[in-house]
Amino acid sequence: MKILVLNCGSSSIKFKVYMEAKGELEEIASGIVERIGEEISYIKYKSIKGEIRYDEVVKNHDEGLKHIIRALTDKERGVIENLEEIVGVGHRVVHGGDKVREPTIIDENVERIIEEFSRMAPLHNPANLLGIRSAKKLFPKSVHVAVFDTAFHSTLPPEAYLYAIPYKYYKKYKIRRYGFHGISHMYVSKKAAEILGKPYEELRIITCHLGNGASATAVYKGRSIETSMGLTPLEGLVMGTRCGDIDPSIMYFLAKWENMTIDEVYDLLNKKSGVYGLSEMGNDMRIILEKASKGDERAMLTLKVYAHRVKKYIGAYMAIMGGVDAIVFTAGVGEGSATIREMILENMEEFFGIKLDKERNRNPEKYGWIISSDDSRVKVLVIPTNEELVIAQETLKKVLLSKSK
Repeated sequence: MKILVLNCGSSSIKFKVYMEAKGELEEIASGIVERIGEEISYIKYKSIKGEIRYDEVVKNHDEGLKHIIRALTDKERGVIENLEEIVGVGHRVVHGGDKVREPTIIDENVERIIEEFSRMAPLHNPANLLGIRSAKKLFPKSVHVAVFDTAFHSTLPPEAYLYAIPYKYYKKYKIRRYGFHGISHMYVSKKAAEILGKPYEELRIITCHLGNGASATAVYKGRSIETSMGLTPLEGLVMGTRCGDIDPSIMYFLAKWENMTIDEVYDLLNKKSGVYGLSEMGNDMRIILEKASKGDERAMLTLKVYAHRVKKYIGAYMAIMGGVDAIVFTAGVGEGSATIREMILENMEEFFGIKLDKERNRNPEKYGWIISSDDSRVKVLVIPTNEELVIAQETLKKVLLSKSK
């Protein structure tokens, strides 16, 4: 059986194909269609049989998926002969609100829920829905499954998810903390338990998903009980272009002093803030790190602000869980930067029992992904995330369940 995983953005479609063999899923193809709707789009595909790359005009997601099908069925480098080999299509969906708590076979009601919560994730849900509707037309015999970023955080207690605004707005509009990156947080926290050889349901784990988007989660005995992102992915840590936590009054003063509309302020906080706005050098952390290593003061300040915010959340989550057994770093920055990991965990040994091994921190894979010293009370790990594998696994479960009925 083969599973296609789709991650649809407003102007891109990322995809992977997995094949099930002896109960395990093996990745056999992957790729991306970029710059959909622009003057020129890019199609990149790689499989166990070879690569395909070309430029083309791709007007919409329907056309983008047709290019994916063209690559998957290519006589020399394709991995399927016909579309019926794809028994399930797994779709990453960002926001399911409080109405979806687990991976779900997509029907009209699920589509309505995705559309309803588009107002809370306007940059993500509409694109997710476009991909779903296109894929359902092109893969009519496949089981289509939505795997939601918010679902893992459905276990948040009311004291964690409620905001201190008039309660009537929670009742009327469902304004509350939902959390995101849930697929990643679930995967790496379970993987940490596996690496440590300890029961997942007995551990207190803090997971730090640090990429262009960034969030931290407190996983207590296998359940998310606190997370940094809120109603939308704007709250929490400093991110590539998002500001994270700020005083809400800043929005009022920006609108008043800069004569900005509320939409312009929203755009500023989402697309022109964070590392991008603070450094004024862009949102590529590799560039910031390089500039900082050469003594650039603004780059160094940006890194300090970034690390300080993550450290603050780690401390808060330790207090909420009554301690921590493991801290996990994942995603592009979390996996890729030894410097940032070291900055975050600096001076946390004496009172918190977090002792980083600098050699292991520079070579996580060589040391089995554990970067803390042997005598560290808290284990620190770097774990490459694999959201697509989780989506494929959950899709396969639903496919098998539908076949058993």
